[in-house]
Amino acid sequence: MFHEIDHIGMAVTDLESAIASYRAQFDVADWQIVELPERHMRVAYARIGGSAIELITPTGPAAAFSRFLAERGPGMHHIAYRVHDLDATLATLRQRGVRLIDDIGRPGLHGTRVAFIHPMAVAGVLTELVEHVAP
Repeated sequence: MFHEIDHIGMAVTDLESAIASYRAQFDVADWQIVELPERHMRVAYARIGGSAIELITPTGPAAAFSRFLAERGPGMHHIAYRVHDLDATLATLRQRGVRLIDDIGRPGLHGTRVAFIHPMAVAGVLTELVEHVAP
């Protein structure tokens, strides 16, 4: 079902500071910043080998993860796995009784389609499924 880790999402309170930290400490230099005003968030994205890291920060309290950040502070927010066919994967998970947040895929970064599995279904870890759609 999962064929590789796509990215790990880290919730941060200060995007620029987090980017500077990753640059200085780990030599992660190439960051793309994506503004998502409709989701009330900013994302910094960097490839690390075959995977990536997303640093996500809310731009207001309406961001889906604002409560997470307020209650838990900065840290790992989610892990994302690549799947070949998001619709088929979601159908299989529904058939298996897995608790989903998203019943259908929605647009993700870089032309992907994504859906989330509820943390209670995956040992308390918010899990994102990512389908890379051919251009």
